[in-house]
Amino acid sequence: MRILVVDDSRAMRMIVIRQLRQAGFDDAEYIEAQDGLEALQRFNEHEIDLVLSDWNMPEMNGLEFLRELRAQDEGIPFGFVTSEGTPDMVRLARESGASFLISKPFTPGNFRDALDAVGVQ
Repeated sequence: MRILVVDDSRAMRMIVIRQLRQAGFDDAEYIEAQDGLEALQRFNEHEIDLVLSDWNMPEMNGLEFLRELRAQDEGIPFGFVTSEGTPDMVRLARESGASFLISKPFTPGNFRDALDAVGVQ
């Protein structure tokens, strides 16, 4: 399984990857990007099975990235991992094609529950 982790903070990408490994995804290959533009490039370079993205990033934010990605691939599981978790943001994320939204702070259990709910093994 290849997981694309998108966040403008390298430290946060490392935290997300560590939490995913603790959630049972220790055999996954992790591909990183620092914003939506770089993430689109990585998505087109690799066969990606799951995308986890921050919402607020420079160049292309997470919502713009999601909309561009959905124009290419409607089925790939996509989740936001963000400090923004208002009901309006959750609604906007779902309307734009997000599979789930995990609010910071998070635990390995949050990832496991969200990924189980969308059928990612």
